[in-house]
Amino acid sequence: MRRGAAAAAAVLSLGAAWLLGRGFEPRAWLLPTPRHRLLSAAELGRHRGAEGDPGLYLAVLGRVFDVERGRRHYGPGGAYSGLAGRDATRAFATGDFTTAGLVDDVSGLSPGEMLAIRSWLSFYSDSYDPVGKLVGRFYDENGAPTEALRQAEAAIEEALKFQAEDEQRKQQFPPCNSEWSSAGGSRFWCSRQSGGVNRDWTGVPRKLYRPGSKGSHCVCVRSTGPPWGQPGSTQHSNRGDLDNPHLEEYNGCHPLAEQCVLKA
Repeated sequence: MRRGAAAAAAVLSLGAAWLLGRGFEPRAWLLPTPRHRLLSAAELGRHRGAEGDPGLYLAVLGRVFDVERGRRHYGPGGAYSGLAGRDATRAFATGDFTTAGLVDDVSGLSPGEMLAIRSWLSFYSDSYDPVGKLVGRFYDENGAPTEALRQAEAAIEEALKFQAEDEQRKQQFPPCNSEWSSAGGSRFWCSRQSGGVNRDWTGVPRKLYRPGSKGSHCVCVRSTGPPWGQPGSTQHSNRGDLDNPHLEEYNGCHPLAEQCVLKA
């Protein structure tokens, strides 16, 4: 069972990473659910796809989907069979397929985990037929959103904002290339593709400290032209982003060198 759960969790993680790269519209997952019937937890539980069951359903954030087309995944014996007949939203983020993990409580999840839930909800909305809403944590007996759903939606919106800011920061300060050996120590260097960011400049290595974080990581910093966000400015020192207060030079490395070697 542990091996099966681990395999399923790995598939979920890969799937979530793929979905996050599809470029969903930021609020597409929040589109209204078509008016369908309301299901109780007991009724949803009768839809696990076993012989004699009326169907094969699952729920994400209280939204119920008919996943009969994916029976080999969600039906009895499938890798995702633990998701069927219940709202196991938390498992979509954590990959925890134990009894404790197959629950709808999303409190305390990280921004990245909330984005994974949002991506899976978009996936089911695109790929499977909506059935209705599950009465419980996320929808009340009238089908209206609960405070728990509003909090989850707010957390996802905040995670989307953080993701956009992080991507912008990566464009401004792409990660360095790096390598380490016991003989040569650490080497950091910049290229026009380092960090997976294609650009028309190379940059120089610097330590970047994020507010609220004690550690740093190596980034490539543009060393000529105006600072980031001021492309048309003529009043600048032609030093790019070198004067950003969150940056620090590597001791023993030339300030404008494209690579830095720190001996072990």
